[in-house]
Amino acid sequence: MGLLDQLAGQVLGQSQGDLLSSVMGMINRAGGLQALLQQLQAGGLAEQAASWVGTGANHPVSGEQLEQALGSDNIAQIAQQAGLQPGQASSGLAEMLPKIIDQLTPDGQVPQNELLEQGLNLLRGKLFG
Repeated sequence: MGLLDQLAGQVLGQSQGDLLSSVMGMINRAGGLQALLQQLQAGGLAEQAASWVGTGANHPVSGEQLEQALGSDNIAQIAQQAGLQPGQASSGLAEMLPKIIDQLTPDGQVPQNELLEQGLNLLRGKLFG
């Protein structure tokens, strides 16, 4: 089983595709991956976000930390789109987001928009294709 398959299977055993789709939508709404990373940094998760982009181990994050950094309204919107309770969505994001960002930045660099779009399309195709 590949990493993307593992990503899909780790989100509470339910609504994996919906949550992943919501995460991709969140990246787009934030203005792209760089803008999302800046939001996470401003929300107190600079060290964690840097580890997800970097080539080393990903630092863990809790659902509560993500809710604080991204805002409860953002988490509620993601939860609604994925058909989850906000607590489930934030916990799922805590598992998924570091891995997604890590996969979208394989060389330790935030890709240009064209490469990011290709990465997001690859994720969509892998899970929904």
